[in-house]
Amino acid sequence: MGNLTDDMTRLRGEVDALRSDRGAQLRDRVATVKTLLSDFTAYHTAMAKKTGRARATYVAKIKRQVGRMRKENAADLAGASHAWFGKAK
Repeated sequence: MGNLTDDMTRLRGEVDALRSDRGAQLRDRVATVKTLLSDFTAYHTAMAKKTGRARATYVAKIKRQVGRMRKENAADLAGASHAWFGKAK
């Protein structure tokens, strides 16, 4: 074969090799992204469970505090009503 034919054959081989390499890199990236997404999902699920319990505890505590404050406020208003009007409303 001539030099041109040899060069074209070599070039075609290089193009095929580079295409194959790009395909392998893409498959590796896809696998890496799938692994990352899986890890993120697992972490998010665990975090949601943990913080869910913490949020529920916090809300329960706030409800108790607000209930106590409402009772104190109602008692205060009843005392003020009794002081102002001589009777509780």
